[in-house]
Amino acid sequence: MGTTNCATMGTLSRNSTIFDLLKYKRLEEARQVFDKIRSPDVSLCTMMIVGYSQINRIDEALQLFYQMPVRDIISWNSIMKGCIDCGYLEMAGKLFDEMPQRNVVSWTTMINGFMKLGRIEMAEKLFDVMPWRDTAAWNSMVFGYCNNGRIEDAYNLFEKMPCRNVISWTTMIGGFDQTGQSEKALSLFRQMLILGVEPTSSTFSCVLTASANISALDRGVQLHTYLMKLGYVFDPFISSSLITFYAKCKQIKNSVKVFQENLNTNVVIWTALLTGYGLNYDHEQALKVFHDMINVGVMPNQSTFTSALNSCCGLEALDRGKEIHTKAIKIGLGLDVFVANSLIVLYPKCGNIDDGVIIFNKMRERNLVSWNSIIVGCAQHGRAKLALEIFDQMTLANVQPDEITFVGLLTACNHSKMLDKGKYFFELLTSDPCIEVKLEHYACMVDILCRSGKLEEAEEFIRKMPMKANSMIWLTLLSACRVHFNLEVATRAAECVFDLEPDHSAAYVLLSNLYASAGKWNDVSRIRLSMKERGIIKQPGCSWVTLKGSRHEFRCGDMSHPLSKKIYQMLEWLSGKLKEFGYVPDQRFALHDVEDEQKEVMLSYHSERLAIGFGLVGTVEGSTIRVMKNLRICGDCHSVIKLISKIVGREIVVRDSSRFHHFRDGSCSCGDYW
Repeated sequence: MGTTNCATMGTLSRNSTIFDLLKYKRLEEARQVFDKIRSPDVSLCTMMIVGYSQINRIDEALQLFYQMPVRDIISWNSIMKGCIDCGYLEMAGKLFDEMPQRNVVSWTTMINGFMKLGRIEMAEKLFDVMPWRDTAAWNSMVFGYCNNGRIEDAYNLFEKMPCRNVISWTTMIGGFDQTGQSEKALSLFRQMLILGVEPTSSTFSCVLTASANISALDRGVQLHTYLMKLGYVFDPFISSSLITFYAKCKQIKNSVKVFQENLNTNVVIWTALLTGYGLNYDHEQALKVFHDMINVGVMPNQSTFTSALNSCCGLEALDRGKEIHTKAIKIGLGLDVFVANSLIVLYPKCGNIDDGVIIFNKMRERNLVSWNSIIVGCAQHGRAKLALEIFDQMTLANVQPDEITFVGLLTACNHSKMLDKGKYFFELLTSDPCIEVKLEHYACMVDILCRSGKLEEAEEFIRKMPMKANSMIWLTLLSACRVHFNLEVATRAAECVFDLEPDHSAAYVLLSNLYASAGKWNDVSRIRLSMKERGIIKQPGCSWVTLKGSRHEFRCGDMSHPLSKKIYQMLEWLSGKLKEFGYVPDQRFALHDVEDEQKEVMLSYHSERLAIGFGLVGTVEGSTIRVMKNLRICGDCHSVIKLISKIVGREIVVRDSSRFHHFRDGSCSCGDYW
C-alpha cells in the first residue's frame, strides 16, 4: 500500500512539474520529464499536445497524438483545436471526421475554426446539422459573425437564441461597437440591465470602450460612478478600460487619477496609461511611463511594447526605438508578431528600411499587418523590386491582400517608373469583388501617370473616376505640372482645386512656383497679391533631425540653433568642395525675382541643407544622417545632397513629403525620379 502511495505521489509530482514547465513555455524540459514516465496517462499526453500546439509545433503534437495508446474525447478535441490555432483547418476537419464519438465541444471547436478562417458557410452548415446545441455553440456562431463583420447575421441569431447568458450579451455589445455602431451597443447594454442580466468585468469594459468611441463622456462618467458603488474599480481590466476611456475623451488627467488610485504592479493598468498618453500625442510622457514601469519591476507585455514603439514612431526617435527593441529581445518578445509589426513600421518610418526587412524575414509568424507594413515600407523607400517580391511570397503563402496591400503596391510602382506594372495592379484591384476600391487607390494611379509625364492621360483619368476627386488628387496633378513645366494643364488643375477649396495655400504656391520657374514674374506677383488679400499664408519649409531623443528643427536661413556657427562653417566648407566637383546652382529653384548671386545664397541655406550640416557636426563620423522634411525636396538640393554624400563618405537619408531618398556615394535611391 505504501509503495502504491509513493508511486501515485511520484506521478502527481511529475504531472505538476510538466504543468508548470508548459505554463512558462519550457517545452523541451517538459518533454524530458514526460519521456521518463513509463506509461503516461491520457491527460498527461493531452497536456503535452496542448503545449506543442501553443507554440505552433503542430507536427510534433500530431505525432504524439497518433502515438497515444488510448485517446479520449478531450484529447481529440485538444488536437483539433491545436490544428485550428496553427492554421491547419483541413487537418482539423479530417480529425473531426475520424472521431469515434463527438460531444458538443467537438462541433463547437470546428465551428470556431471555420469562423476564424472566414469559412462562414461551412460554419453555418455544421451548426445547422449539430445533433444538439448548448449556449456555447450559439455564442460561437454569434462571435464568429461579429468577427467577420456580419453584424446583422449575428444579431438575427442572437435574437433567436433559446437561452442567452452574459457572454451572449457581451459578445453582441462588443460586436456592435467594433462595427461602428457604438450607440446600438450602449442601447443593448441598457436592455440587458432591464432584463436583470448581471454584467461581468468584460461587459463593463466593452461598454466603456463603446462610450469612448463616441466620446460619450457623460455616460462613461455615470458608469464609472456605478462601478465604484459595485467595487469593480479595483479590477485591473476595469481600471485599464477607464484609463483608456478618459484618454480617448481627451481627459488624460482623469486617466492619471484612475491610475494613481489603483497603483500596483499590474501590467495591464500601466500599459493603458502608456497607450492613453500616445492617444493624446504626448509621446514623451508615454515613454516616461514605459521607463517608470521598468524601474518599478513591472514586466512589459506585447501590448506594452507595441504602444511604446508606436510612441517612438510618433517622435521619429529611432535610437529610443532601438533601446525598446533590445528590451523586447531580452524578455523573448523581439519576434512576437505584434511587437515585430510595430518594429516593421518604426524602422522604415525613421529612415531605416534595412532593419525593417531583417525583422520581417526573421518573423516566425506573420499576419496581414506584417505583409502590408513591409510592402508599404519598401514602397516608401523606393525598394519596388523587393516590395513586389514580398507580394509574390504573400500570394504563395495564401494570404489574401486587402486595400492597404494595393496602396503599397501602387506606391511602389509610383516611385520606380513602373507605369505598366501600376496599371496591372490597378486592374487587379478593380476586378477583385472582395476589396473596396477607395479614393486613395485612384490617387495612387493618378500619381503614377503624373510621375511618368502622362499629364493629359492623368487629367482624363481623374475626370472619368466613378467618385468625385478631392483637392489632393488635383493637387497631385498640379504638382506634376510643376515638375514637367506644363502651364496649360496646371491652370486647369489649379481651377479644380480652387473650386473645392478656394483658400488652399499649396495650390497657390505650386502655381506661383511654376510661373516663377518660367520667368513669368507678373503672374507670380498677381498670385502672391491674391494670397495676401485672402490672408493665405504659405506653409514654410521645415527640416529636422532627431538625435538622442531631441528634435532639432531648421527653416531656410535659420540662425537660431545653438550650433548655427558650426553649421554655417560646415556648409561654407561644403560649398567650396561642391564647386570642385563642378556643381552649378539650378536657379530655377530660387523662386524669387532677384539677382543670380542672391539666388545662389538662398539655395545654399534651404532647410534640408542646414539639417544635414547639423548632422555632420553633431553625429559620429561615418554614421548615417537622417533628415525629415515637410515639403518636397527641391531639384537643386537633391543634386547637392548627392554630391555631399560622396564628399563626406556618408549615407544621407532624406524623407520629404513624397518618399525617402537614400543618398550614397554621389547617387540617390530614387534614380532622380520623384
